[in-house]
Order: sequence, then C-alpha cells, then structure tokens
Amino acid sequence: MTWTITPEPYDSPVAAALWRAYYTEVSDRWYLLHEGRRTDPDELEREIAATTGAELAPPTGRLLVGRYEGEPAGSAGVRLLEPDTAELTRVFVHGHLRGRGGAPLLVAAAEEAARALGARRLILDTRGDLVEARALYARLGYTETGPHNDGVYAEHWFRKELVVNRPSPGPPCAGARGRCRTVHR
Repeated sequence: MTWTITPEPYDSPVAAALWRAYYTEVSDRWYLLHEGRRTDPDELEREIAATTGAELAPPTGRLLVGRYEGEPAGSAGVRLLEPDTAELTRVFVHGHLRGRGGAPLLVAAAEEAARALGARRLILDTRGDLVEARALYARLGYTETGPHNDGVYAEHWFRKELVVNRPSPGPPCAGARGRCRTVHR
C-alpha cells in the first residue's frame, strides 16, 4: 500500500472535499468538547465557504494532497507569511487511514514546498484538544514556541527551521526495496 503526494489546486473538487472533511472534524471536536454538540450545519456551511484556501495558491502557497492507493486521503498546505517564513496548515488525514504513515509524508512534502517558496522556517498553530497533531509535530522536529498570532483557536504554536536540501547520491525513490512511497512534484 502506497501514498503519493502531489500539488492540487486549492479550488479543485478533491481539495474542497478534503477541506470539508478536515473542517467538519476539527469543528465538531471543538463543539463536542466545549458545548456537548456537533457544529450547527448552517454555521459549518458558512465557515467552509468563507475559508476558500486561496492563500494556498501559487506563487506564495501550495496545497498538497495525499492519495492512498490512488484515493484522496489527506492534505497539507503552506503559505508564505514573510519571505523566509511559511505557515503549515490544513494537515489532515481521513480517520480510517491514520496510522499508515500519511501525515509524516504530507508534512515532509509541505516542508519541501515551503523550501521551494524560499522559506527557511515553518510555523503553525493548533489547539490543545488536537493532541494527535501536537504529538506529530513534536515527533517531526517542531518545537513548541510562544504565540506568533492571536488566532481565536490557537493554543499551541510550533516552529521548525528548515535545512537546505542536498542532492542525494541515489535515485529519489531508492527507499525500501526500491519502491517509491511518495512522489513530490
């Protein structure tokens, strides 16, 4: 079973479906925790429509989609905030595919995309109840920092300095048994 990671237009049907799944999950988790209910459907529709993802369009952003066995399964986005600083956002993998290695691949592809945009560091924010996300970022070398924004739902802030890629001596897919697990294009 393999993952492929490719750029995707922020306004494609695939991107829209993944954004809806991501937003529904994080919104429902917040409302269930704080108010004991799921997100009001009208509010959900308003918020999904209001946050188009246009900031993830080239030339200053990228949206990446992870496909598991060819099916859209997750996303990650980056956008330049300053010439050397990008924000990591919309990191998501469908629940039934978590634990299969997709999130680290998506984050690595987002780091590569941020480097290609000229970023030397990535920053992000997340909520306290998204413990899986916080553990993922820590595991991938992100350091928790003080606030870098005043987002309503931002409770934890992370940062990672990006190292410059050096050319590898072998083919890009020379991993386990010579099979590609991910494609970054």
